[in-house]
Amino acid sequence: MKEPEAASVEMICSVSELANLFHQGQDLRGFLSQVVQIVSKHMQADVCSIYLFNEQSEKLILQATAGLNSEMVGTLTLNTGEGLTGLALKELRPIREGRGRDNPYFKPIPGSGEEKYESFLAVPIIRGIRRVGVLVLQDEKRSRFSKGDALALKAIASQLAATLENAQLLMERPRRGEHPGISWGTGRLIRGTQVVEGVALGEAYQMEGPGTLDHRLYACDDAYRDTLDDFRRAIDLTEQQLEELQNRLEQELADVASLIFSAHLLMLRDQGFSGTMEDRIADGARPCDAILSVANEYIDIFTESENSRMREKVLDIKDLGHRILKNLTDEEGEHGDYDGQIVLTNELLPSELLKLAAQKVEGIVLFGGGATAHVTVLAQSLQVPLIYTEDESIFRIPANTPLALDANQGILLVYPDESAIKRIRQLKEGTDRIAGLAEMAKPESYTKDGERIYLRATVNLLSDLKLARQLKAEGIGLYRSEFPFLIRSDFPSEEEQFRIYKKVVNGLEDPLVTLRTLDVGGDKILSYIPESQEEANPFLGLRAIRFLLENKKVFVGQLKAMIRAGRSRPIRILFPLISSLDDFQNAKIIVQKSLNFLKRDGLGQYPMPKLGAMIELPSAVEMAPELAREADFLSLGTNDLVQYMLGVDRTNEKVADLFDVRHPAVLRAVKRVADSAKEADCPLSVCGIMAKDPKTVHYLIGLGVREFSLEAAKIPEMQEAVSRMDLKKAQSDAAILSRLGTLHETREFMQEINERSEVQIER
Repeated sequence: MKEPEAASVEMICSVSELANLFHQGQDLRGFLSQVVQIVSKHMQADVCSIYLFNEQSEKLILQATAGLNSEMVGTLTLNTGEGLTGLALKELRPIREGRGRDNPYFKPIPGSGEEKYESFLAVPIIRGIRRVGVLVLQDEKRSRFSKGDALALKAIASQLAATLENAQLLMERPRRGEHPGISWGTGRLIRGTQVVEGVALGEAYQMEGPGTLDHRLYACDDAYRDTLDDFRRAIDLTEQQLEELQNRLEQELADVASLIFSAHLLMLRDQGFSGTMEDRIADGARPCDAILSVANEYIDIFTESENSRMREKVLDIKDLGHRILKNLTDEEGEHGDYDGQIVLTNELLPSELLKLAAQKVEGIVLFGGGATAHVTVLAQSLQVPLIYTEDESIFRIPANTPLALDANQGILLVYPDESAIKRIRQLKEGTDRIAGLAEMAKPESYTKDGERIYLRATVNLLSDLKLARQLKAEGIGLYRSEFPFLIRSDFPSEEEQFRIYKKVVNGLEDPLVTLRTLDVGGDKILSYIPESQEEANPFLGLRAIRFLLENKKVFVGQLKAMIRAGRSRPIRILFPLISSLDDFQNAKIIVQKSLNFLKRDGLGQYPMPKLGAMIELPSAVEMAPELAREADFLSLGTNDLVQYMLGVDRTNEKVADLFDVRHPAVLRAVKRVADSAKEADCPLSVCGIMAKDPKTVHYLIGLGVREFSLEAAKIPEMQEAVSRMDLKKAQSDAAILSRLGTLHETREFMQEINERSEVQIER
């Protein structure tokens, strides 16, 4: 093997020669291919890849690789900061890992062929202050790359920067006669942002705003099924399907699906709707034309209504018309749903998402602004692949156009070729990892030196309980109660809530259950409270506990339902967005009143449940000592904590780079809360982003935190990471981290922690 220095010099010379070849007329793809071949050869690495940065889409695109699946070239995309490669570009520094998958920023790319590679080295390619791309090496051998290798690769990237920048500009230029963003040639690619991972194949279905149904979506010109009897069969089949859907959802998603198809069934049985269709057919109209004309008349009437609730029913009418037409025109006539279709839309309410998921939609592409937090969480629980895009041309995609959606990479392919279809199918087959995760999971979690750690499940929907059971979650660390409120068109009754909470409380064998009271506001808006949509800054407005204390009837109804659900086993009730001791004490008074109301109404006498305060605001951090003495437990909500500590809206892409859990202010705030909880002997749990990252969990364990709440699917991997942590080392690392004063220092120190972990694994 050559000495590193000699190999580096030889490699730099070779790349210089390649650059000269390029200027002499070398084909772009050929040039990039030769670059990765030569770099991998001289670095003796199994893989070398070049990602170039597209400034318009703000995406990294794989443009050449030696060692990975060549079919990914041109289609594999990453956001800035996504995966280790994206992180190298975001932070403009080399990323070197002895075992890449151990870094929490590591993002596996199904179908890339990278599974067998352990070592990882990425350096950003920079031209002045412009980001050009990232040069990446991978190798099967663990801890393969040294600091010298990183320096050599950095020098090569610097030398290639100008040439690669030119290559990128040439690749992005519009072809002659082509108008970017409009031409629909084979393999057209639309870039977006990943919201919910997954892949899908299907045909385009436009659900843009209040637009009418389009006859081109259906086989209306076919000669068959043109009689009144055909129409009646389609209506009967539609009613049967909707009733079956409703019954199934009442069992599987009782918390959010209660009577969700009731509007469809009522309209279907309305003589003014289906009766008018039948009358027109009897007068000589074709069934397909009658359905389209009546449904579109209703769409127009509802769209123009001044009543906001009527306007919200437009998509219900489109949905119902779609189902009747599918049942009429499909040769098999067996479904009438969205099986085999990818929906393109510019708006998506939680209730609409639920209906689409229940009707087997393959995937969703949402235009503009990004998905709100509650739609994102709901889609994750429903496992619907979802991306959003700023490319308006999605609305010019013809109906029934073949599409391939890769939500892992945030891309939509129009008219995908056979190779793309094959790759999506392979990815689709490999998405079910639950069996493997269940085998990894153990009933209890411990650090390397035997310290007991509790990994509990964050639950959004009742359907999440099944996975939490499979992956051996130790109780429910956080149940988000807002989804039954967000899905409905009015507040759910106390009885409806009671039935939901009872299923949550009895959902796992472990008795610990934490029910969080309603957390709405910010980007979680209740459509049936118009004033909630009029706040200039809803994130700083009437949200969470503030909303409940202003709406005591809603608060009491929820508390009574929660307390009743906890009759068979003890529950914990958590109040979100507490800003002061007064907030908590006022909420506690409402709990006592709710207990009194239950006794008065003859519903039983209950003990005071354990009450907790959620620490998400800087004011709550400052009041942590008092809150820890007053509350039965504390929960550190790190998503909002980081947002409010740093003044960064995490849903705003323009400042998303500033949202960093490693900020010294965040680390010190967390320490203050942990110290306060320890001093008052008050249990402290952590949820949100810091509970998902092994580096921050290492820090939190060092501070004394022993309880974490995270999505059930992440528990086995976190359990494995915890098993490699040493308590004494975590304590000493936490003491150092909490004293560091700059982001640069905290990032570097956490990187050192990662590297130490790699050495331990190697041994």
